[in-house]
Amino acid sequence: MELMKVHGSMNTFFLYEGEDREDFAELTRRLSQLDGQIDGLLTVSPSKRCAAKMRVFNTDGSEASMCGNGLRCVARFVCERDGVDHAVIETMKADLTVQKESEIDAGVKMYGVEISPVSFQLKDLPMVYEHHAEWQQKPLPFVDASIPFTAVAVPNPHLIGIVGRDLQRNAGHQEKWAAYFNSDNPYFSDGVNLSYVTPIKEGIFVRTYERGVGFTDACGTAMTASALVSCLAGLMPFGNVSVYNPGGMVNCTVKIIDGNYELKLSGNATYLAAYRFDLNEGLENSELKLLEKYTEQLSYDKFIEKISDATAELI
Repeated sequence: MELMKVHGSMNTFFLYEGEDREDFAELTRRLSQLDGQIDGLLTVSPSKRCAAKMRVFNTDGSEASMCGNGLRCVARFVCERDGVDHAVIETMKADLTVQKESEIDAGVKMYGVEISPVSFQLKDLPMVYEHHAEWQQKPLPFVDASIPFTAVAVPNPHLIGIVGRDLQRNAGHQEKWAAYFNSDNPYFSDGVNLSYVTPIKEGIFVRTYERGVGFTDACGTAMTASALVSCLAGLMPFGNVSVYNPGGMVNCTVKIIDGNYELKLSGNATYLAAYRFDLNEGLENSELKLLEKYTEQLSYDKFIEKISDATAELI
């Protein structure tokens, strides 16, 4: 198998193009053993109605319904493959529009992707809490009475808490509850992505514990959901929201049109390297061979240096 190592906001994946396989979960677990930097596997396969179909597998082998950072990388791959600037990509829950955008900094390739659908219904996460149908901007007393939480599916399940700088720096609190919500618990039968959001001068800062992965440098759907929640809470005006994270910065566009939320995530889609994954001896003996290392990360590193002052005290 030929693989490409890619990242969006340092959310790092192997990308594979080919027909669907039954062993993607096992492949992803093995790849994560061989390369501890990756957060999962992106697969690009033929679609009957779109330019391509994307699937996303976490390092534990579970399949996610969507991945905003991964979709940007798939968007670039498909657009460059087909020689186009716009495309529609099939995902588990929706067909999503993607497009090439202007470079955010010299050498940093940018793509914008639609994030949809949006639901605040707890049944769509799913989440069970007493007899509530929704949970928006209210504390969960058993977690912390000072944190307003919002549950939203985009379509991945997210629990978003707005916290101050002290709690943002105290990753132990977030890790404790994220680990609980992603183990046997009465609230989230399928687990949940838990994000803590802190307003900063330049926008918002988001740290996410991702279901099936753990703490990640960034989670695209979490950043978009956090931008939406921040706008609804009055922390940010509707429109363009700069969202910072441990892996960098993205722009999220939040609009309400005819009562419906329209969300777009724009950020880098960076190619790191090309590999060959040899399966001839079976998964247990499979190996990764580096074929080519790209230089795009140098441009991304320069971009990170330029924005580092905005989040230095929170990372």
